[in-house]
Amino acid sequence: MINYNTEASHKYELVVGLEVHAQLSTQSKIFSADSAAFGAGPNEHVSMVSLGHPGTLPFLNKKAVEYAVKLGFACHGRINQYNNFARKNYFYADLPKGYQISQDQHPIITGGYVSVKREDGTVKKIAIHHIHMEEDAGKSMHDHHDTHTLIDLNRAGVPLLEIVSEPDIHSAEEAGLYLTEMRKLVRYLGVCDGNMEEGSMRCDANISVRLKGATKLGNRCEVKNLNSIRNVQRAIEHEFLRQVTVIEAGGHIDQNTLNFDANTGETSVLRSKEMANDYRYFPEPDLQPLLLSDDYLEAIRQTMPALPEELYGKYINQLGLSNYDASVITADHDLVIYFEELVKHTKNYKSAAHWMMGAVKSYLNEHHLTIDTLTLLPSKLAEIIQLVDDGKVNNTVASHKLFPAMLADAGKTAEQMATELNLIISEDSNELEGFIQDALAKFPDKVVEYQKGKKGVLGLFMGEIMKRSKGKIDPQKTNQLLIKALQAK
Repeated sequence: MINYNTEASHKYELVVGLEVHAQLSTQSKIFSADSAAFGAGPNEHVSMVSLGHPGTLPFLNKKAVEYAVKLGFACHGRINQYNNFARKNYFYADLPKGYQISQDQHPIITGGYVSVKREDGTVKKIAIHHIHMEEDAGKSMHDHHDTHTLIDLNRAGVPLLEIVSEPDIHSAEEAGLYLTEMRKLVRYLGVCDGNMEEGSMRCDANISVRLKGATKLGNRCEVKNLNSIRNVQRAIEHEFLRQVTVIEAGGHIDQNTLNFDANTGETSVLRSKEMANDYRYFPEPDLQPLLLSDDYLEAIRQTMPALPEELYGKYINQLGLSNYDASVITADHDLVIYFEELVKHTKNYKSAAHWMMGAVKSYLNEHHLTIDTLTLLPSKLAEIIQLVDDGKVNNTVASHKLFPAMLADAGKTAEQMATELNLIISEDSNELEGFIQDALAKFPDKVVEYQKGKKGVLGLFMGEIMKRSKGKIDPQKTNQLLIKALQAK
């Protein structure tokens, strides 16, 4: 085990740039009509184009271009209206053509940024260098046979966007926040499902260190194919200490491509780092330049959904939600869709958020469901909220009895269901007074304690009244009457 020099690390600054590969949610591949669906048997989604047969010609997937433009708008980047493609030449067994069609000199997006909110509350804009389109390679599987590597080309040709940040990240925390925001963006836009475990979103981290105050970048190492946000952070933390230790010992950082072992938390050399000229880029002769008109870009702009940052501001400033509720709701696009529909049917926005954070999320977590599978329509949940607001149903009873009943039978209105279950708050003041007097009679010693100043016993009386009334009381009204009855003793 290497003894990393953690004391010397305070002298150095971490510098990280991330390359995020987002696999686009198109039905077909980027340069052929082959299916891009995940989960098929090995080599089922292939054709002569995917297999690199001589004489086959690529043709560009229109939807992939649209998705790239949407992400460019969302990241505040500049959309390049003149685009062309290039061949990136290298040999791997899972790259049958011997080259990858990518973009080199003319990426579709340049510049832009993603805003992240750090733990201390400060906001940082992490700059993006560019975003380019390319095709994915196939997959080599080394653990399916004792002596052979197997090749699955289903993924070969699936459309990718490579999002290349500037070396603008200076902590593992910032890297995690950036990836979280990027995954949130691609999911909001519907361009990628962001599933890192399935490989539809992958990350390479370029990591270097330099003395604090220095302006020249140190030699970087690239850690490849990190498949979770946590592993990206772990790899950065480990590599920072490793590089500091090497430099402090008088060594030199070689510019290598590294592998990260999630079990040990350590990196190891995969191969010497290739430079761009090793790929021998040259223009793709089988694809014409792509020209994007002003009208085309404006049409896409008009289809852009509200994005997390905009919605967060709306929920805080217009709907009056707490920072926490706004953060949780905007973290999940499906939650946003449900909540946006819910607030069309109720003006009690805070109550709507509390239901989302409380009963709804608890039910989803307990049953391992996502909100897009919830059987209760937002309009029906709004009916429950209205019953509580009108004082017809106790909030606790609505949460524990009415809500589950509506999930089981959403064909009835909330009021019909509450009536059938005998949950409507009784308007009979004599009956309520009887519940109060029965509770006081049951705990005469607690009445004395209250009169001596121990106000905490109110909860005991309220619990007993709730039990006797089976929840069919207005808590606020009952609390006032209970205090009045205790003072009269």
